[in-house]
Amino acid sequence: MEFFSTLGLPAAGRAAAWNAIYATRMSKVEFTPGDKDKFDAELQIGQLGPVKLARLSVDRCSVERKQSHIASNTPRMYNFLLQAEGQSTFYHCGKEAELVAGDFVLCDTGLPHYFRTNDRSVTVMVRVPPEVLRAYLPTPEQFCGQHLGRATGLTGTVAAMVRELSAGVGRDFSPLHEDRVARYLLEMISMSYTMGFDARQDASAIAWQRRKDVIQFIEDNLRDPDLSPASISTGLRVSPRYLRTVFAPGGEKMSAYILRRRLEECARQMCNPAWNAHTLTEIAFSWGFNSAAHFTRTFHEKYGMAPRDYRKAGLTMISALAEPVG
Repeated sequence: MEFFSTLGLPAAGRAAAWNAIYATRMSKVEFTPGDKDKFDAELQIGQLGPVKLARLSVDRCSVERKQSHIASNTPRMYNFLLQAEGQSTFYHCGKEAELVAGDFVLCDTGLPHYFRTNDRSVTVMVRVPPEVLRAYLPTPEQFCGQHLGRATGLTGTVAAMVRELSAGVGRDFSPLHEDRVARYLLEMISMSYTMGFDARQDASAIAWQRRKDVIQFIEDNLRDPDLSPASISTGLRVSPRYLRTVFAPGGEKMSAYILRRRLEECARQMCNPAWNAHTLTEIAFSWGFNSAAHFTRTFHEKYGMAPRDYRKAGLTMISALAEPVG
């Protein structure tokens, strides 16, 4: 069992030092503390056969894995995140998952993702190599970013198992028993996901992989105002008809997906105090919009309020959360 902590790290540059530690043991990401004057974090890592179990405790913060963090030679991993304590919001593959204790979400480390908590949070991660996971969950692509609630099927049982294993991994098992327990854990996780999302089992593994390639292309080019189904077809060198077929299993049209993702990124950036000096139009145009009126109208349709009101409410909430208690 490995253990890392911010304890003993200097207050100045603590987040940067923690980013460096986390990058060497897990994945390259960017931790941004909610309180610039106080940030504590702990990471415990253990191995269970082919599975890595990691328990991350953090103060209020955001964690982002950007496209620039993902190197072509970095091994891709699938990461099941269990919200063990606290609450968080997880953004991945165009989906938003609001997590409370006992909930799961699946993440592909080869794609960008964003995690935010408004208070102290404990997350247990089950990290699995793709070639191992596909023996239990043949099409993990379709589940990435999906919220698996604690009350769904066997999820509560799996959550209890993950908590217990993360607390005692590496202490009592022989290598033979580790492999058997890991296999049993992956079987249970697979069963929970297939029970929770049985309506999405009709597409082949190849189709879901192709859809993930399309999503990755969209995410990489989301800021391009010329991004459209036609430009995606050209960029991926496939026919428009084939592209529509590949994207169909998600149940959302490609143009609707692009618009939704741009609005979500604008909403997130508008509520980030670091962007206070930028106008709403600047933010919108930086995410591919080329009409302020179109942005305002579609934003209101999605969020039920004008962008300026949404920004004001979001910044007010963040300011209130930053106030010391007592």
